[in-house]
Amino acid sequence: MKPSVPQPLLLVDGYNIIGAWPRLSRLRDRETLAIARDQLVEELTNYSAYQGFRTRIVFDAYEQRQPSWQEPVTQDVLIHYTDYGQTADSCIEKWCAKLQKDVQYFNLRLIVATSDQAHRHTVTGYGAEWMSAQRLAQDLRATVQQGRKNHRGRAGKTSQRFNTALKPAVHDRLRALRNQLEQRPNIGS
Repeated sequence: MKPSVPQPLLLVDGYNIIGAWPRLSRLRDRETLAIARDQLVEELTNYSAYQGFRTRIVFDAYEQRQPSWQEPVTQDVLIHYTDYGQTADSCIEKWCAKLQKDVQYFNLRLIVATSDQAHRHTVTGYGAEWMSAQRLAQDLRATVQQGRKNHRGRAGKTSQRFNTALKPAVHDRLRALRNQLEQRPNIGS
């Protein structure tokens, strides 16, 4: 039996990406950092599922005096908050160094998303691929467009009602909402 290649692992410097994406920066400034963070997590969760990535979104402790902790979003997406005083950069670099030394991860495709140039040089030195915040945004937009294209292609086919516990009225309401969204394709962009 051929050994399986592990899923690519995407490590994201969360606050760096929020600061680099104008849309999320505005959301952070007009609303709250938590709302911008939630939006980033939602977008990366969808992106990761579509790309088949395991993803770790790393946020600095941001002066919170608590130990590091992790919050699972899905089976393949995890939010990691660093220890007090630890940066996302140093946390990601430590993971890259550890994975480089671990033989079981020899074939692992490791991608680090950040626009910090010093961080870029360090992680590529550990064998990771580097992805800028702008490149991640472009890939994410392309993924959303491809998903919409695929959805439209399937929408033309005869739809089936799935046998679920939902009442027919709920199915009808969901169909109406879906039709509204399809009529306004730029919603959420």
